[in-house]
Formats: sequence, structure tokens, C-alpha cells
Amino acid sequence: MLLEHMYFSKRIRLVIVFFIQMATDLVLSQLHYMVPEESKHGTFVGRIAQDLGMQISDINDRRLRIVSKDGTDYFQVNLQNGILFVNKIINREELCPETSICTVQLEIIVDKPVQIHHVDVEIEDINDNYPVFSSNEFKLIIAESRLLGSRFPLEGAVDADVGTNSITNYELSASDYFSLDVQTYTQKSKSIQLVLKKSLDREQIPVHNLTLIAYDGGKPKLSATAQLLITVEDVNDNAPVFDKSFYTVSLLEHALKGTIVTKLNATDLDKGEYGEIFYAFNKVVSQQVANMFSIEPSTGIIRVIGEVDFERRKIYEIEIDAIDNGHHPMAGHCKLIVNIVDVNDNAPELTVTSLNVPVPEDASLGSVVAVISVYDKDSGSNGKVNCQIPRNVPFKITSTVREYFSLIVDGPLDREIISEYNVEITATDEGSPALSVTKLIKVQISDVNDNPPTFLQSSESVSVKENNPPGSHVYTVTAFDADINQNSFITYSIIDSSIDGIPISSYISINPENGKVFALMSFDHEQVSHFQCQIKSIDAGLPPLSSNLTLYIFVEDVNDNAPYVLTAFSSSESRLTEMIPKSVREGHLVTKIKAIDADSGYNAWISYEFVNPPQNIPFVIGRQTGEITIIRPFMESDGDEYRLSIELKDHGDTIMSSVATLVILLVESGHDLPVERQTHHHRKDDDFSDANIYLIMSICLISSVFLITLIVYTLLKWQKCTREINELKQHNFCPSIAGSWTYSQQRQYKVCLSGGPPKNDLILFTPNFPQSMDDAISNIGSLTSESAGQPRHPHPDWRYSASLRAAMQGAVHVEGAAILRGPPVGLEQQWPTVSSATPEPEGGEVSPPVGAGVNCNSWTFKYGPGNPKQPVPQIPPDFPENFIIPGSPAIISIRQDQPSTQSQKSNFITFGKKEETKKKKKKKKGNKNQDKGNNPADNSDQ
Repeated sequence: MLLEHMYFSKRIRLVIVFFIQMATDLVLSQLHYMVPEESKHGTFVGRIAQDLGMQISDINDRRLRIVSKDGTDYFQVNLQNGILFVNKIINREELCPETSICTVQLEIIVDKPVQIHHVDVEIEDINDNYPVFSSNEFKLIIAESRLLGSRFPLEGAVDADVGTNSITNYELSASDYFSLDVQTYTQKSKSIQLVLKKSLDREQIPVHNLTLIAYDGGKPKLSATAQLLITVEDVNDNAPVFDKSFYTVSLLEHALKGTIVTKLNATDLDKGEYGEIFYAFNKVVSQQVANMFSIEPSTGIIRVIGEVDFERRKIYEIEIDAIDNGHHPMAGHCKLIVNIVDVNDNAPELTVTSLNVPVPEDASLGSVVAVISVYDKDSGSNGKVNCQIPRNVPFKITSTVREYFSLIVDGPLDREIISEYNVEITATDEGSPALSVTKLIKVQISDVNDNPPTFLQSSESVSVKENNPPGSHVYTVTAFDADINQNSFITYSIIDSSIDGIPISSYISINPENGKVFALMSFDHEQVSHFQCQIKSIDAGLPPLSSNLTLYIFVEDVNDNAPYVLTAFSSSESRLTEMIPKSVREGHLVTKIKAIDADSGYNAWISYEFVNPPQNIPFVIGRQTGEITIIRPFMESDGDEYRLSIELKDHGDTIMSSVATLVILLVESGHDLPVERQTHHHRKDDDFSDANIYLIMSICLISSVFLITLIVYTLLKWQKCTREINELKQHNFCPSIAGSWTYSQQRQYKVCLSGGPPKNDLILFTPNFPQSMDDAISNIGSLTSESAGQPRHPHPDWRYSASLRAAMQGAVHVEGAAILRGPPVGLEQQWPTVSSATPEPEGGEVSPPVGAGVNCNSWTFKYGPGNPKQPVPQIPPDFPENFIIPGSPAIISIRQDQPSTQSQKSNFITFGKKEETKKKKKKKKGNKNQDKGNNPADNSDQ
């Protein structure tokens, strides 16, 4: 019973281990499908795209494909609907002959971006195989002396199916002597024994014919039969017995030949030859096992005689018999389970599944470069593989899903520094000792336009001789681009600019392909000595990059201009004239020839010398200064005129020269310059320089500004005056003599004494009175009478001629003011007349003023002793200082001045303009007072 209990416990543990292994395989799979074996082509397996979370439209775009681990093509994916289907019929027994769970491992690889999914398709077994016995008939010899309960092992049937479709039960035809005992150790391991339940009697039944039936668990059940021919003999009574009925040992794979697996031991209770035991493999042991192991008949030692490989077979089941040496041999039976232990004898297998090269040099960190598949045939730690790469490359390798690694970008890439990397990938398992495999991957770096064209210097200088032919080659600019192909194709252009308003494109041009710079015009150093331009180089990348070069072009001077005298006018032979007295002594500077050359440097260095000078001339010229001096005193034999030719030469490679003529005139002291000399000086004075022109323009501009300012100021004053008059229009003032006031005039007038502020001022707007002078005088009288309280009239002899009336009528209608000035002694008005010699007019005739600067509104009329016909009217002492002339917009202001020093005192009336300022009044007052004190006869001129 104890043995049976131990045997049963071991079987349970094996079953648990088996199911744990199955559960582990399921967990490791990302997707798991099941399909029956023998399924026809096109059989639906699973919706692979839907289960992976992909859209149907993304299948083709992302390049979904399927890869089988063993390279078979049992399954395919429909790229139209993403369904996984059976591609060809699968025979599970051929595909997985040794395993109970048959799984086809698939890898679903999706690019853009790269994704790998592991799919396990389990092939379900169907009951398509019958149980098969190795023979249709088995013969057994059993001694009649065998005890009840004796067991006789039988060879079981074999079923290629697994699981419930494999053999699950045996049946024995009805028999009173024998029964069938079936023991299950593992799913594939079953022990079938024939049990003797009744003593045999050879004399009664010498031969027993039984039928053994094997059933599988499929639906429907399939079965196989075999005939058992049992011959009853009279043999030994005791059979050998093993220590254990079931042995389990472990054996390392690749064990050397001759390695002892185990040693069996059996005993026999018989004596003598019946107790002698030899060991042998049972007939049910396959030839494959017999080729792998051997057993020593006398000792029971089992040795390795073949090559043990864990990857080929993991477990061996061996039936062993112990047979005695009796006439009727009896045998004992046991079963040996040999478990093959894996050793790390297989190096990892490394395969590059996907390689995305070349890699752009601007690839972001984490970009997938390659996907590597790693597989190790070993199991456990021996089958776990790690990958690594050198640390000196900008990549790293990471684990993705089971048995897959990704090579990704882990640092900046620069094609210009390193254009290709040789990445050595090493896959190492965790066995002891560890095995590894190395694979070299070449990763090319593709160019990105990240380098602009570069000039060796930011600026360059070029010298070009003037008068160059148009189209001549000036310089060649060269830029370098570290990129390649299209990104390094450089074109050149000139950035638009101008030189004195002229576009730079009129001066030079550039070949866009080779950078050659050409002159489009003939340069002139005297006009443009140097200029600069910006040259742009741009590559053909996307986006294009560019850089600039500043090119300084200097125009070298060429001696192409002859010297000339500054005072020359037109002709090629200049002529100068100088006049010197004959009395000058030696060393006297006659003149200095001033010449210039439009060139520069040595080409503009001028030397002076006489051309074929007469003998013994009293002059010498400084070769470098051009100064002409006297080297000896003049003699009587010397002529009065010297005509000297002076050659002006520069110092260029090709010397250029010009000739000027100097005429020296010898004159006596005090003589005038000849006409030719004078004309020459006038012409020099008439030559305006640029500075004179600018000065004249500045004066004109300032004058224009002053004139505009004056006009604006006058307009502003006029507007102010007009505004004040308009404000006065809105008010009514004093009543008139007639008892009414009118508002008919547009101006106000102020009459005051010249030379001092008036005591009283009245503002009057023209009333509706008669405009005749007589009426005006009468109104004056009435006004003065009313103002003084006593009626007074002017002198009866104060008469006015027709000319005076016209003058007064014009004076009061012109904008102005009438001022009555003078002492109380007499009334005399003195203004300039036509001539001081003109006699005074008779009868107080009025003469109009004549001459520039005389007020056209002023008139002169005199009264006094000189005209007895017109006695001077006396102003009463109580006459008002201010009075109004009716019918006119004028106010007459009468002011009594202090008595004059003259014996002749006079009073005068003045009609003047309103616009005279106080300052002018004061000035005139001072002048008049001075004139009155110094020259009384000049009063008429004031």
C-alpha cells in the first residue's frame, strides 16, 4: 500500500507540473488563438488587426506582415480585413510529435512605427488517429504455480493524438482468471498489467485466449484490439522482484558515452539457478531508446551509448525486466524515467528583423534604427538572452517584447563628423558558462541640410587696375559646405545695393555656379577709388541655408591723367601772365605755378622745369615747388617781356606731361597791370568754386525763410485787427449831437497829440451828418461850445479853399488820424512842399507834399504874418483838447505845447495815419523838438 501511495503522489506532482507549464506558455503570449488541426485553407483563426487595435485602413500603410518562428507558412493575414486564416492543412502529429500542446509561434511585425506582436496559435488535436498495438497477437507463458495477484506487464497501444483524444482506457474480455490493471503516471505514460485473480491449472485450461481493447477519449471513441494467447506452464514459483517498481533519474544532456545512468537491483527468493537474475530491456522499449542506452545483464547498470540532446528529447521511459535462470524463467518488471537536464550548449541566434537605414542625422532620440530577434534553444536561464552594444556609439539597445530588442538613437548624430557606424551587437545568454553571438550592423547616417555655405573669411579685398576692359575677370569667391549631394550645391549672387545711386549690378556680376566675379564696366580711380559689395552663397537644401561675404574692391590708379595748371582755362597750352617791377632784387618770388594731377600717389607727384629757356634768363623755377624766383638783378639789356614755357611732368611709369606758358612783364614802379592781366584776374574772380555756390544757396534759403515769416506775421496781425473791429461792431456808443448814434463805419480812429499821451480820447463811428467841410467846422464849434459850457466859434477869417476842402475830405476818409498840435499863440501847419524856395501860397493855399517817403495823406496849409490875407485863427483857451469832425471817422486832438524859444509861435494841424507806433511818435517828437531849438526855418520840412 505504501508503494502504491508513493507511486500515486508522484503521478499527481507530474500532472501539476504539466499544467503549470501550460499556464506559463499562455501567459507569455500576447495573443493566443486556437484552431483545430486538419482545418482547410481559409479557415478563420482570429481578427488579428482588431485585437491589436489597428484600423483596417492602416494595415497596408503600416506594412503589416507575419513571420513564423520555424519558417513555415501555415497561416496568413488577409490584408483587406485583417483576419488571420489557415494557409495550408496542419497535421498536429507531424508538427508536434513529442509534445502534448502544439503551438505555432507567429510574429506580427508592423512598420511605421515599428511594432512587434507575439501570437501563439494552438493547434487543437482532433480524434483522427486510432489506437494501434504493435502486434495483433501477444503470447505469454505463465506458470501454473504463480500466486494470486501476480502481475504480468502488457504492451499498450499507441495513439498519435493527445489529451482526451489519446488512449484513456483499456478493457479486457471477460475472464475468471485474469483482470486488467491500468496505472497512469503521466499523460503519455500508462502501465498495463495483467493480474492473476485465480490460480491456474494447466490440466484444466492450458491456453487462455483473451482480447485486449484500447479506447481513446475522442468523440466518437476509437479503439484497437489485440489477442492475448496465454500458455499455462509448470515453471518456477518465484519471480525476481525490483527494489522499486518505478525509478526516476536525471541526466545531463550531451553526457559522454559510457556515462552511468543508474544501477538497478532485483532479488529472487528461489535458490540455485532459479535465483540467478539477468537484466534486459522489455520488448516494449523502442529502438530509439535501445540506441541511446544499454543495460548490463549481470549488474543492471544502464549506460549512455548515444548522443543525449535536451532540445531533441527531454524524457525517456524505459521498461526493464529482471529474469531468473529457471527452466521456466520468471521475470520481475520496473519502469525507469530518465529526465534529460538542459545544459547551456546552444549559443543565442541573432537575426535582424527590421533595419531602417540610412538614419537622418537629425533623427530624434528614441528613433528605432533596427529590430533584432534573439532566440536560444536552451531553456531556463540558459535560454534567457541579453543584448548589448559598445558605449562609444550614439545608440542603445532596449528589450521590447519577448525575444525582441530594438536598436534606438540615444545621442546626437552628425554626418559631417561620422557618416557611418559599425554597431556590434552581442547577444549573451545567462547560462554558465555564458554563450554569446555577435553581429555587426552598418548604420549609415543620411545628410540633412544643417550646415550653411561657409567662406574662409567674412571679408576679402580685391585690387583692380582702372581702365580695365568690361567683362574682365576680377576675382573668384569660393564657399564650402560640409553637407553632401544637393545640400552642398552652392549658387552665388550679389545682394542688391547701390554706389552713389547706381545699382551695384551695373558695376560687377557673378557667375552663380563657380563664383567668378566680372567687371561690367571700365573702372575709373578718379571717380570711384573703392567700393564694396555683399556676395551671398546659398545651398540647394530644403530649407536652403546661406551666408554672406563682404568683398572690398579697390581700384588701383593708373597714370592716365596729365598734370594741369589750376588757373588754366581751356587750351592744352595754359598761359599765365605776371607783372613785376624792374626794381626787384634777386630772390624775389615772381609767382608759384599751382598744378594738380587727377591721379594719386607717384602718378600725381609733379615736377616743374623750363622748356628750352633763353640763355642767361634772370629766373629759375623750383623743380618740386613750382616757385619762380629772380636769380639776378635786371639789367638794361633785359627785355620788358619774358615768355617762358614750363613743362609739368608726373612720376608715373609712363610719364605724362603738359606745357604751360608764363608771360612775365617788367614794368616801372606804379604802372598799371596790362589789359590782358586784368582780364585774366577778372576771369579768376568769376570762377566760382563749389563753396561759393553753396554759400549763395544758403543765403537765398535764409532770405526765403525770413520773407515767409514776415508775411505770416503780417497776416496774423491783420486777422487780429479785423477781429477787434468785428467785436466793436457788436456794441453802440455815445449819442450824437442830434440825439442818436449810428453804427455805419468799420474802423475806429484815435487822434492824439504827437509826442505824448493824450489827455482825452474819443471813439467815434461816422454819424449821418453832411460831409462838407463847412458843416464840419460848424459842428466842431458847436461841439466845443457844448463841451466847454460856453458856445464859441472859430475865427471868421478861417476860410478854406476848394483844394483844402478836397484835401480834408480825402484825409478824413482815408484810414488815419488827425493830430492838432501847437501852442495857443498861433495855428500853423508846416509840412514839406515842392521846394523850399517856393513862395507861400496866397490866401492859405494848400500844397500837397511831394517826394519819396512823404505821407500822401498829409497836406500843408499855413497861416500867419506871411499871409496877411488870412489871419491866424486863435484857439480859445477853453477849447477842448479832443474834438470831432462831423461826417468823418476822425478825432482831432488839440494839445498845447510849451512856448517855443522862437519869437514866432505857431499852431498846426496834422492829419496822419493810425498805424504809427508809439515808438515812432516818441522819436519824431524828439526830432521835432531838436529841430525847433536849432533851426526854426526847418519846421516846414517836418
